[in-house]
Amino acid sequence: MPAAPSEIVLSYADAAECVRRHMEDLRSVEHAVEQAPLLAAAGRVLAQPIVADRDQPPFPRSTRDGFACRAAELSTGRLRVAGLLRAGEPWTGGPLAAGEAVEIMTGAAVPAGADCVAMIERVEASDGFVRLAAPRALAPGENIVEAGSEAHAGDVLAPAGCRMTAPQIAAAAACGYATMAVFARPRVAILATGDELVDVTRTPLPHQIRNSNSYSLATQTLAAGGAPRILPVVRDDPAATEEALAAASGMDLILLTGGVSMGKFDFVEQALLRRGAEFFFTGARIQPGKPVVFGRLPEAYFFGLPGNPVSTMVTFALFVAPLLRALGGETEAAPRFATARLEEEVRVKAGLTRFLPARMESDANGARVRPVPWHGSGDLAAAAQANGFLVVPETAERMAAGETVPVLLL
Repeated sequence: MPAAPSEIVLSYADAAECVRRHMEDLRSVEHAVEQAPLLAAAGRVLAQPIVADRDQPPFPRSTRDGFACRAAELSTGRLRVAGLLRAGEPWTGGPLAAGEAVEIMTGAAVPAGADCVAMIERVEASDGFVRLAAPRALAPGENIVEAGSEAHAGDVLAPAGCRMTAPQIAAAAACGYATMAVFARPRVAILATGDELVDVTRTPLPHQIRNSNSYSLATQTLAAGGAPRILPVVRDDPAATEEALAAASGMDLILLTGGVSMGKFDFVEQALLRRGAEFFFTGARIQPGKPVVFGRLPEAYFFGLPGNPVSTMVTFALFVAPLLRALGGETEAAPRFATARLEEEVRVKAGLTRFLPARMESDANGARVRPVPWHGSGDLAAAAQANGFLVVPETAERMAAGETVPVLLL
């Protein structure tokens, strides 16, 4: 039997830095690329930048309904309305003559000769003429976005390595991209271990529980851009553990839950060693999730995650999701945190960085967070009420109501 891996228990900050260093190494790795229709590219990571195919806007664009004119002329007198111009139609009347204005709709191309658009709310129009309502002033450039002021042809609108959300999809559509080059989703094997686990379709006996970790991990994997593959539950047996790891070969990342603690029937680390594993850390000073393991097999990275379901979710968000996003070619791959005002005092014992189930709400005045009462890392009912985890630093024993605090987002 191979020797047990040396115990490497890191602070949260050091464990996060360890994962970050390996994420940096992945920047030089060549990722597989595939083509996806524009809508199917939503949520995917760009393999090639989105480049403007023409100036944006391609013409001087009116930002208001009103009258296109020369500011100096309308500021000093009334102008004859030479016509009406809607968005999407060209102006055929030639350059604006002295003493003329054109009624114009938002988004329309401003006729040549006009240097501003007077908002319709700020003018008086009657009998084919328009004047500026007093007391009003008008300046050149008002309510016009000049051609090319947003981007020039050839400018990069979204770089390779960014995840495609609504703004990037809109930019791609505006530039005529019907398909997008995106990185292939990393393939993630999910292995839950434990004799106590039964499938979600079965009624558990009094000493058994349903396998929830595989499904929470698959959900988090999808959200982080991976392609999950749930493998059968692994029994607490050395041979079964070895067979399960062999079945996960060919994947880009292997996630194991349970079997990484100090129990007599925790065989995961030994099975990993027999397959040539290198261990980067075997624990982190966090709660929940202290027994988390991170390492690399010859063919893939792996994480050994604690079996308790809240620990599994927290350690995924902290360590797995960033590495998984980097495996998928994403450049902004760090864990997702926010800040919020704490609504009630929190007291803990110092010595571990704690991630407490919490409910965060926000409005135009900012975000607020309140811890969800829980009974430890097996409390799925508390986790189901939470939408994040309140972060309590390793050195803190108390966080006062009203403080601005960090929140780990799922």
